[in-house]
Amino acid sequence: MNSDDALKLLKIHKSVLARQFGITALALFGPTTRDTSGPDSDIDVLVTFDGPATSKRYFGVQFSLEDLLGCPVDPVTDKALRPESRPFVEREAVHV
Repeated sequence: MNSDDALKLLKIHKSVLARQFGITALALFGPTTRDTSGPDSDIDVLVTFDGPATSKRYFGVQFSLEDLLGCPVDPVTDKALRPESRPFVEREAVHV
């Protein structure tokens, strides 16, 4: 899936995901935003929650996004983002 299609779907469904899981922000990053993803690539999504990223919230978001986008999704929470990776992710992140 290309970044434009993924962004359109995420924008349409962001408010539902926010209500269901307490998401305050979503951003695409990684190969999808660089248009270098292949047919077997997952989609990297930076997720910010309004509270703790419990397993119910985290996996709920992951499974919902996979159903929505029709491919594997690798959600990364803002708080779990490694300090050495943060500059790269923030530079290429496309916020929904």
